[in-house]
Amino acid sequence: MIRTARNLSRLFQIARVLARHDALFPLEDVPALRELIGVARAVYRRPAEGRPGQRLARAFAELGPTFIKLGQALSTRPDLLGEEVAADLTYLQDKLQPFSFAEARAIIEGEFEQPLESLYSSFDETPVAAASIAQVHFAVTPDGRPVAVKVLRPGVEQQFRRDIALFYWLARLIERIQPHLRRLRPVDTIATFEESVNIEMDLRFEAAAAAEMSENFEGDETFRIPEIDWQRTSRSVMTQERITGISLDEREKIAAAGLDPVEVITRAANAFFNMVFRDGFFHADLHPGNLFVQADGVIVAVDFGITGRVDHETRRILGEMLLGFLTGNYRRVAEVHFEAGWVPADKSVDAFTQAARSIAEPIFGKPIQEISIARLLGQLFAVTETFSMETQPQLLLLQKSMLLAEGVGRVLAPEINMWELAQPLITDWMRSNLGPEARIKAAVVGTARSLEKLPSILVQAEQAARMISSEGLKLHPDTVREMARQGALTSGRRSLFPAWLPWALVVALLGILVSR
Repeated sequence: MIRTARNLSRLFQIARVLARHDALFPLEDVPALRELIGVARAVYRRPAEGRPGQRLARAFAELGPTFIKLGQALSTRPDLLGEEVAADLTYLQDKLQPFSFAEARAIIEGEFEQPLESLYSSFDETPVAAASIAQVHFAVTPDGRPVAVKVLRPGVEQQFRRDIALFYWLARLIERIQPHLRRLRPVDTIATFEESVNIEMDLRFEAAAAAEMSENFEGDETFRIPEIDWQRTSRSVMTQERITGISLDEREKIAAAGLDPVEVITRAANAFFNMVFRDGFFHADLHPGNLFVQADGVIVAVDFGITGRVDHETRRILGEMLLGFLTGNYRRVAEVHFEAGWVPADKSVDAFTQAARSIAEPIFGKPIQEISIARLLGQLFAVTETFSMETQPQLLLLQKSMLLAEGVGRVLAPEINMWELAQPLITDWMRSNLGPEARIKAAVVGTARSLEKLPSILVQAEQAARMISSEGLKLHPDTVREMARQGALTSGRRSLFPAWLPWALVVALLGILVSR
């Protein structure tokens, strides 16, 4: 009761802010909250400009760190809020007022148990960026290396814990009173969100993600990741190589530096494609503030707080979907969804084929530079309710990343489609992973893995046979009762296979193994 009262009190505070921005619509479908929403709208509502998603983004920014992160998470869920709102939330600015240098110093010295001056020969007291989870200062190490130091925002973990408890309470309430929304898995969505932010609040995880992606791109002369200074990295502090470059959305500066914008976006498109399809590990927050191009044309990515993974099977499915859409084979697009188990088998393949065509034809009918694969995925997710298709979190995060990448591409080279630039890589990947040779290779690998397991299976069977030969065949009482029940069911009627036959076959097989 006390927890419910506390949640309702906090919820009313949130509703008040949402009302001021005319952004209460996400809560309107929860019957239990209608009275609270009505009061907040009547008392606090103010005229607000912009689309619903833009108004919601401004409200989330005012509500602070947890809600900024929630907005970023919801930007991957067009199935929850609609495609337009999700797209607007993609551009939610993760910026807050910086915290003081004294607090930053205390956190750094507490983490490493030594004075700031012994860690860095110089440290800029004014941060260069301040976001919801952390802020960044420039510094120089004692050996003269320029670095960027990311420091976790004080108190952010406590605030997050308070708000996440409210989100769980709301998600469970929605699942209980709105059964038709359970397929959207609101509780699972909050759990995924919680896990994601927990990772962001431990900067060692971000450092590890950066190091892993750096290894993936080792030897690549077009794309790289800043080096991590592990000696000055901990749970609340991360130190990495300082980057100097031009943000990828500054087209005029890039051109003035003598760089070809088309070449730059080609490198960015290739890097993103390699992350997703080659490595199955991608940067999931590729807005312009996290992508820079150096004077030599090399692209550098920063901020690895949000990353995503796509396993090999999902990559294959996604590749077949993409190939089906690009070739107009909508039947194959539908079949892939059913083969993957994403759509229940009792639904109509023909109807899903029709839905896929209705989504793709308007998009592919546009000029090549306006075609958006991210929009295609977003609209595909929007029709999932009709086919009882469960949410695929890994694809939602990928769709958000593609949307951001496409946005960067349109600013840098609006006359070009970034997926067309990546066409050679797409073609090679399709041939290597979906062609006849790849299928033969997959079959050979599958057979080899099965053969690898065979010796252990035989060893286990032989051990079982020795046990039976020395101790006899012991059956659990429940098994004996079930055998008796089966015998009773078949008694009085003719049966082609007696109930005891499977057990006799088991005993015979084990007898053969014993006599080997």
